[in-house]
Formats: sequence, structure tokens, C-alpha cells
Amino acid sequence: MPELVAPMLAAAGTLPVGAGWAFEFKYDGVRAIAYVDGGHVRLVSRNNNDVSSTYPEMQELAVLLQGRRVILDGEIVALEPGDRPSFARLAARIHVASPTSALLQTVPVVFYAFDLLWLDGRSLLEEPYERRRHQLLGLGLDGRSVRTPPEFTDVDGRAVLHAAELGGLEGVVAKRLSSPYRAGRRSADWTKVPLVRTQEVLVIGWKPGEGRRAGTIGSLLLAVHDDDGTLRFAGRVGTGFTDLMLDQLRDLLQPLHRTTTPVSDVPREHTRHAHWVEPALVGEVAFRNWTPDGRLRHPSWRGLRVDRGAGSARRHPDPAVPPATGQVQGALETPDGRWRVEAVQRGRDHFYRLLHGDNVIDGLAIATVQRLLAEAGVDMADLVEVHEGTPARHSDVA
Repeated sequence: MPELVAPMLAAAGTLPVGAGWAFEFKYDGVRAIAYVDGGHVRLVSRNNNDVSSTYPEMQELAVLLQGRRVILDGEIVALEPGDRPSFARLAARIHVASPTSALLQTVPVVFYAFDLLWLDGRSLLEEPYERRRHQLLGLGLDGRSVRTPPEFTDVDGRAVLHAAELGGLEGVVAKRLSSPYRAGRRSADWTKVPLVRTQEVLVIGWKPGEGRRAGTIGSLLLAVHDDDGTLRFAGRVGTGFTDLMLDQLRDLLQPLHRTTTPVSDVPREHTRHAHWVEPALVGEVAFRNWTPDGRLRHPSWRGLRVDRGAGSARRHPDPAVPPATGQVQGALETPDGRWRVEAVQRGRDHFYRLLHGDNVIDGLAIATVQRLLAEAGVDMADLVEVHEGTPARHSDVA
């Protein structure tokens, strides 16, 4: 059995069309490769750290596999009621090398095994994804802490993305049925289409809190590497923290203290009352988009990423806007033009498309459009119909 197999990575892109693809849900957790050799289970993170003791639930793999020798690729997630993955819940487990029985009960985790890389002495890396997936299903990995997630073939990927959106999932990964497992490489043979835009960041400092957060961290100062590797200021984040996260951050940041900023382009308003630290901690934020001056717009903290190295905190390229295929039958916009809803016909299909900045969500029902807008604080009644002339108020796209 190989000592290490580097995980294959997905490339960001638009939903593939046509035959030859399978679609899987994208889960909000941490990547892990599981090495099961008889009764022993070894779990290795994306950056090659042994995390077996952090997730002792995964010993169930040895029971389910009944002595077989297997290498699996998958995602470790913590679930909210309704089986919705929550990275915020998982954050309580990531840093704990030996979790207590109380923590195991309050924050259980599940390993979603989505690929089979090695089986009983034989490497499957060169086998097509379709065959690897078939053999994975034959292992019957369905236990309390181990599951085989669903895949969808011979379907329109927009329907799977729509289902992911309704289920509160992170997005969809499209996998070419004929593709081998490209260990350690990022390949468009696996294309990820996220519903939530995220970015790895380096913590370069923090500012004290006020009010309820007095005496602790109020916000974190962030940076990312640009295309030439230079560390650039990326703004600050002050939302998305739990009390547990703040306690962990305070303990981790104290020994990293330094007297000067590690980057040179921090605006003066952000330097006031700032405490600087060595850029060693990698975190993840959800955000809307980038500002023209390279700042994260409306970031929300998701947690530390101990499974990522500092080099991963590189600004991701802006996603390509999917081609607007189909005939637009009508369109509505907010008065400021930031949100747009299009009624689209493609062949016999009728659906709605929601556009906001660089984000395009296709294949939606009108009820889903209304819910997404409501969550963003936009009332459908405030949208105006788009004409070549003066827009007219419109309260119902149907």
C-alpha cells in the first residue's frame, strides 16, 4: 500500500454540458485520504498531516471493510439537523488532537467517501472515474460515521446545482466519467461550481472588540498572495465568529505577536489599535466579491484551515461568467442594477436565472429566486422590468 497519495484537486469553472459527466454535491468540510489496512485506519489531511486521532469515528472503516486493504478519498464534515454540513461546527473539532467523549457526542463527524484509489493490492489511479465509482459502491460503505455520497449521471447539471442550493450545500463538482485520478494535480476533469464564494487568507493582525466583545478579538486583519507571490492586504473580517473560535484565535495569535505590520499596503484607518502577528495562520472566509483596490467585500469568517499551507492563501481568479445560453424572455432588475432576474427559455425548458456581480445561478424556479433575494434583503416587489426605454415598476415576474 502506498504511504501517501496526494489528493486530486478540482478546478473552478462553469457547469459542463453534454454527455460524459457525473455530478456530486460539494460538501463543506476538510479533505482527507483514508488508508485502511486490515484493522488499522490512518487518516491523512490535504497537507499530509496524520489526523487519525482527531477523528476516531473513522475507525468504523475497518469494521465496514472487514479486513480489506483500501485507500479512499473523501471529505470529513460535521452535520447540522437535516444533514446540512456546517464548517462552523467542524471548527470545534479541527484543532483537537484527542477529543473528549463529550466533544465526540456534541460534534460528531461523518466521512463522505467519494473515490476509491487502491483496493486489495491494486492501484486504481489509472482506472476511469466511472469504474472507480462502481467499485466504491460495491464496498457498501454505509455506517454511522461513514457514507458514500450520491452521484448523478445522465442529468442536467443545473438540476443538481439547484438541488444543492435548496439543500444549503456548498455547490457541485462535475467529474468526467472517463478521467483517471490525477494525484496531486488540479484538473478540469473535476470542475467545481460553488454556490458560496470562499477564499483562503492569512491572518496578519487583529483589532480589539467593543461592547459584547470587549476584552477579546473584534476583527481580524487579512492578507493574500497576489499572482507574483507578494503578500497584499485584503481587508478585515469581523463577522462569523463563535465564542469558541475567538478563544482559539486568541490563544494561537498570542505567540505570533510582532511589533510591525508584515505587509506594506495597510491603509492608515486599519492600523489604528492594530495588533500585528506573523502571517502563519491560514483561515477561510466567505465573501461577495473583490473591490477594485483588492479588498474582500462583505467577508464572513468560516474558520481556520489547518489542512492548508500558507501558500494556499493566494487570491483565486474571478470565476468566469457562464455563457448565457437560451433565449431571455424578459428581465427584472433592482433600481441600482445590482440584482437581475431573467426568464429564460432553452428548448422546451423554462426557468429563471439570477445574476449578481460575477455570480450567475441558472435553472431556478421562481420560488427559489424569491427566497434568494429575500435572504439578500431584496424584495421582489421592488424590481423593475427592463425595457429598451424607461423601466416600468413590476411586482411579479410570472
